[in-house]
Amino acid sequence: MKLKTINYLLLSSVVFVSACSKFLDKEPDLRAEINTVDKVKRLLASAYPKSNYLAIAETYSDNVEDKGVGALYQPVPSLYFWEDVKDSGSDTPTGYWNGCYAAVAAANHALDAIEKNDFGTEAAPYKGEALVARAYAHFTLVNFFAKVYDRSTGAKNDSPGIPYVKETEKVLIKEYTRGTVASVYANIREDLEQGLALLDAGGGTWTVPKYHFTPAAAHAFAARFYLFTGDWQKVVDHANKIFAGGDFTGKLIPYNSTFKSMGFEAVRTAFPKVEQPYNLLITETFSGYQRWWDNRYAMGVDVFQNIYNGPTAAGAKLYNFGVSYGSPNYTTYLWKEFFYVTDATANTGYPMLMVPVLITDEALLNRAEAYVELGNFSAAIADINLFLSNRIDGYTVAAHGITLDKAKAFFNVSDDKEAFIKTILQLKQIGFMSMGLRWFDIIRKDISVKHNVLDNEGRETFVELKPGDLKRVLQIPEEAKLSGVEQNPR
Repeated sequence: MKLKTINYLLLSSVVFVSACSKFLDKEPDLRAEINTVDKVKRLLASAYPKSNYLAIAETYSDNVEDKGVGALYQPVPSLYFWEDVKDSGSDTPTGYWNGCYAAVAAANHALDAIEKNDFGTEAAPYKGEALVARAYAHFTLVNFFAKVYDRSTGAKNDSPGIPYVKETEKVLIKEYTRGTVASVYANIREDLEQGLALLDAGGGTWTVPKYHFTPAAAHAFAARFYLFTGDWQKVVDHANKIFAGGDFTGKLIPYNSTFKSMGFEAVRTAFPKVEQPYNLLITETFSGYQRWWDNRYAMGVDVFQNIYNGPTAAGAKLYNFGVSYGSPNYTTYLWKEFFYVTDATANTGYPMLMVPVLITDEALLNRAEAYVELGNFSAAIADINLFLSNRIDGYTVAAHGITLDKAKAFFNVSDDKEAFIKTILQLKQIGFMSMGLRWFDIIRKDISVKHNVLDNEGRETFVELKPGDLKRVLQIPEEAKLSGVEQNPR
């Protein structure tokens, strides 16, 4: 897949999706004549990346370790040492780049059809969906393939961004420029705010709403976006719009209640379901990530015991569903593959994964962090404790409620804000282990990442990815050079 042939790639993407979800069975290329709102709606099913960033984000982060033994499934070994990955298959940076730009192409074709046809107000919510979907794909791309947005006062953010594609391609080879991180963020903001206004106006209906940017999902994305830009009040405002009155009670992942009473297999079956109130946006992806628990570079004894099941500022560990396949192989046991068979006789096909990419628990803790930055500690404590009430077995406010003194003592810091921020970042790392969200906090908060390295004799050394290291930014796919997109320095 190449950026220069994104129109052709969209066709390939649609054909693949049709095989997996019966999309466009009778008319596989609706772009030939998108002349009804219904066709726009169906085309927008392709406006979401059909690949995920789980392997990339988790393996780059401090959620993994060298176990000394295990399989060496690519691209994990290269990702663990923050090396450029040449492969373009599933779970690779190039694969994710291609998946995002194919999603952008679908959104642009939908927007183009809406503009050219007199659909009236009926198409307004789907224009909103397309704009927010386009913003989301570019947001994830810029945070993997460009330097992180610097929200400090006076920051220019003039380092190279990624191509922000707003038009359908009408030529075989089109030249693109990367712009700057600032210009990419400005375009994301414009698309997001315009799209949200259209979605909030109402009128949209979706067969499976959780597969689309509904107003709730769009506001959750907005809360994440404004966390990066440092617009703290906007984080709070958008998180409050996900549910009436900003009330997340009963809408979080029920680890210590419903899930606790279920078997592990039942939990991972239930986790990505559209019926779950905590799932705001779910994407169908082609991925082998869920198979890699026995990879040498994955969750091992140290991560499992000292992070995932380690102590927290609340005074207890979080309740989770970590599973051991025999030391040193562990997993969060959240992900369940479904296999799409293309040839029943040969038993060949594609491993697929349904991924909740926006969940209420993240939005809640994003709001808590914004409250801290705004100096509203009581509101932040209320959000943190609501999260903990669903994640600590036998939770009581008296025993496990977060206080400023507990947070400062646990992290041995004297600054009030720092104590609360560290508390929230720890809860997010543990609570969202294997979901790929830790990497966003690492780049956003300039956290250094250390990976251990075991030699054949079991001797341990460490490699470190510090703030400012060029390898914190993924390499632009080499094929993109054909369209004039320069690669990142190394």
